[in-house]
Amino acid sequence: QVQVVESGGGLVQAGESLSLSCTVSGHVSSVYARGWFRQAPGKEREFVAGIGWDDGNPFYENSVKDRFTVSRDKAKNTIYLQMNSLKPEDTAVYYCSVDNSWGQGTQVTVSS
Repeated sequence: QVQVVESGGGLVQAGESLSLSCTVSGHVSSVYARGWFRQAPGKEREFVAGIGWDDGNPFYENSVKDRFTVSRDKAKNTIYLQMNSLKPEDTAVYYCSVDNSWGQGTQVTVSS
């Protein structure tokens, strides 16, 4: 059984930074990318960033690509999301996902 656990959310002011972590346990094929998604109140869940597990190639949603960085540590089965220059519109619950398995989410709140 695959378990996905996120951590690192919190409350910051606009312009500050946060780093999220996502650790995956259980067997997951390396062909699957790991991804970060977010869901703001009253909105649908949306893709934020992802990374190929084998090749480490990152990919981003346009609104975050110059501010967020996704990375991975294969030895720790963990991916990270470094979020810089945060904006109030980044406020959401952030979820990690791999192969249709999801974590419980971690709240990120950015005050203006």
